[in-house]
Amino acid sequence: MSTAGARERIVGAAYECVARAGFSKTSVEAAARQAGVSRATVYRHFPGGRDELLAAVIAWEHARFFARLYDEVRSAGSLEEVLALGIAFAHRDVAAHEVLQQVLRTEPELLLPKLTVEAAGAQRMIAAFLEPYLAAEELAPGVVRAEAADFLARMALSYIASPGRWDLDDPGQVRRLVRAELLGGILPPG
Repeated sequence: MSTAGARERIVGAAYECVARAGFSKTSVEAAARQAGVSRATVYRHFPGGRDELLAAVIAWEHARFFARLYDEVRSAGSLEEVLALGIAFAHRDVAAHEVLQQVLRTEPELLLPKLTVEAAGAQRMIAAFLEPYLAAEELAPGVVRAEAADFLARMALSYIASPGRWDLDDPGQVRRLVRAELLGGILPPG
């Protein structure tokens, strides 16, 4: 098995351990047993031990989430559509993610700081993804494309985590949210 394949197998096994027992009860030994490898093999791929392994699990699942999100929005033809599809999908996916919801209920103090670190990278990635859509739009006077992309990424992540008065399961409300609160000052009126 290649180094990348062994690493992926160990991370997948550690994810299964987290799904079953949570972060606090997932050990290097449990992940090794689940992956069918020795502890030494786990440490060879994750010399930082348990903390490095759990960080890799979060990053791995984070990457899988964004791959699903990209699949959902890649056919969008406009900035408004990509935001509406993306926010609605992300809200549904996060709410239905059994492992994430279980860990948020049982060990939020362990997960939330790790998600905060990942959120900074996610925000930059979303902003970069939105830039070409913004380039295709006429922007309101004074709007700087990079700043608008950063704002939209931050706000999309914020609404996914805490939708406030908006029902993100209602496509009509999601479109109104995107038009009124996200694009209102970025695109010219009309």
